[in-house]
Amino acid sequence: MVAPLKVGIAGLGTVGAEVVRLIDQQSRVLSARCGRGVRVVAVCARSKAKKRALDLRGVEWARSPLALASHPDIDVFVELMGGADDPALSAIEAALTRGKSVVTANKALIAKHGSKLAALAEAHGGALNYEAAVGAAIPIIKTLREGLAGTGIQRVYGILNGTCNYILTRMEQEGLSFAECLKDAQRLGYAEANPSFDVDGHDTAQKLAILASLAFGTKVNQKAVYVEGISSIAPEDLRAAEELGYRVKLLGVAVKTETGIEQRVHPTMVPRTSSIAQVMGVTNAVTIDGEGIPPITLVGPGAGGAATASAVVADIADIARGVRALPFGRPVAKLKQTTKAPMKHHAGGYYTRLMARDLAGTAATIATRLAEQKISIESIVQRHPDGGAAAANGRSAPVPVILITYATSEDAVHRALQAVRQDKVITGRPQVIRIEKN
Repeated sequence: MVAPLKVGIAGLGTVGAEVVRLIDQQSRVLSARCGRGVRVVAVCARSKAKKRALDLRGVEWARSPLALASHPDIDVFVELMGGADDPALSAIEAALTRGKSVVTANKALIAKHGSKLAALAEAHGGALNYEAAVGAAIPIIKTLREGLAGTGIQRVYGILNGTCNYILTRMEQEGLSFAECLKDAQRLGYAEANPSFDVDGHDTAQKLAILASLAFGTKVNQKAVYVEGISSIAPEDLRAAEELGYRVKLLGVAVKTETGIEQRVHPTMVPRTSSIAQVMGVTNAVTIDGEGIPPITLVGPGAGGAATASAVVADIADIARGVRALPFGRPVAKLKQTTKAPMKHHAGGYYTRLMARDLAGTAATIATRLAEQKISIESIVQRHPDGGAAAANGRSAPVPVILITYATSEDAVHRALQAVRQDKVITGRPQVIRIEKN
């Protein structure tokens, strides 16, 4: 009989506790699938005294994460504490340098230190598995690293934050403001008391940096990601998107271009007929464009204790089977450096909403400025919210003008809009949303 795989778990919060339960509940299935048993033999947490609905009889309590990672009786160190630095970082380093394998759900740590930790895993022969760090139960890491190892990737993009997708879904379906939907998301537990990390796009950026490394063989570099959040999106943008055949999503996009790897997070208009446009609520989705194959879209729960724990246990099962994949699909020495691509070079279609002064010549001025930058218009919509009554009564209330451009450069769009603002034919700040085609 092969000896069971002995596991130590640091962190017994929602995910950690669920991992303990799942290993216990699925012990026979794991043994049958892996050819050996899997046992939790040691744990640590901030409070040993905290009441937990777990059977931890016979499980040793380590005095610290570092002590657990160094424990001579564990084969796998499972880090579920969170945080981009210590104590998680030191504990993982200690485990890897001792030749132990590591499983983590810590996207912040992988995004910041992934390349260094991968080098340690390579040098000492352990595995570094982190499926749960991106998309929870969606097997996107294994898909990019192993399932598509023989396929050249052109683009990977997706909905990587359930909080933002929930907010945009509610705004679209119920006509509510961003502030109203955010408040409700906090009440339901989908958003933190301080939601900026989610709604400003930084959570998505960490996940995208990891996916870009796997897809394109680059070193993980969150600083190379251009980031915008969703707080500027208004209900009128979502209504206009619907009329024009689009839906607004916060996307993380990594794409191979002639000048390098472009990584960006921002609100995006996607065709309503696309797979990713159908993903609503807190659900996540990732689409992969590979050479010679149709786009592949993976959809599923991107967060939550049960979903995240399932990915953690799957990573443990791989180690029990003896599977050892290079953490980023290539030796660390072959991973390329990447820098932040200037968005002024980004090319694509754009949605622009302007509040135009209701004066003679305004439309002609806007059209002239766009033409000067060689920007072609696919469609234009001008609305009088009051049916034109304001103009008839001599009042010059601003009129929403919505433009959809053909593919152009970001720099050209911003130069044109700057000129329009200097002409003083619009009020306020133009709303600009990029369009991502299938």
